[in-house]
Amino acid sequence: MMTVKQVSTLTGVSVRTLQFYDEIGLFQPTEMTEAGYRLYDEHSLEVLQQILFFKELDFTLKEIKAIMENPQFNKAAAFEKQRELIQLKRDRLNGMLELLDKLIHGEMCMDFKEFDMSEYFQALSEFKATHTDEIIKQLGSMEQFDEMLSALQSHEDEIASQAVRQYGSIENYTKAMKEGFQKYLSEGPAVSETEVTGIMEQTELLTKRLTADLSRDTASPEVQKAVSNLIAFCEETNKGIDMGENYWSFTAESYQSNPIYIEVNDRKYGVGASKFIGNAIKEYLDRR
Repeated sequence: MMTVKQVSTLTGVSVRTLQFYDEIGLFQPTEMTEAGYRLYDEHSLEVLQQILFFKELDFTLKEIKAIMENPQFNKAAAFEKQRELIQLKRDRLNGMLELLDKLIHGEMCMDFKEFDMSEYFQALSEFKATHTDEIIKQLGSMEQFDEMLSALQSHEDEIASQAVRQYGSIENYTKAMKEGFQKYLSEGPAVSETEVTGIMEQTELLTKRLTADLSRDTASPEVQKAVSNLIAFCEETNKGIDMGENYWSFTAESYQSNPIYIEVNDRKYGVGASKFIGNAIKEYLDRR
């Protein structure tokens, strides 16, 4: 028998991790001493080796537990699915390496075509295969889902460009999409139709307060209070949806340079209003 410390030394897995595996029922000791110490036999090491193998293949702990507990689990299908995901990651990393090579050699213009969106679209395809009933319930039909997927694929380059700027990477964007879409399928839209009008009216009111005097310094306490209220309200209405770590900096840039943003906001709130809002948001982010 080996103690948890001996197993940790032998395998390189920390004591705390082994304790955590025990707590979640993934890897439990062969026996416990009267003093409460965990003891492991040779078979336990074989089990741990299997767990580490699955982790190396990027299976989640929840997936590993399901595989280990169910002798009827279709391991071949799980391995095939994981192989596809690892291939997608490999291809994305290869694209990133090629891009870095070009940057190293002086090509300063980033080409977002080289940011692989295949993992993103693979995730949507998996939703289609595994959540048919939920998709039909929320969208009305699978045809609606297929149309949405087709529209996304036709704008792949633009989506990749915005995703990298807003979320930091395609991987982060895909993760946020999966969480958000899963929540949408199980709970419906984050904002109901009855709430939309009220949200739009409140957003309009807060924006008018922010742009009431465009001659003010965007760093002034009054302006910063107004922009803080606007941002807080927007984040509240997002209801926990991951908008990306760079969402507000990306939004500020859009207010300052996007022709559509500038045209719409300057028409509604006065000439220079869009850049004023962008500057106020940037000042807020710098302070935060």
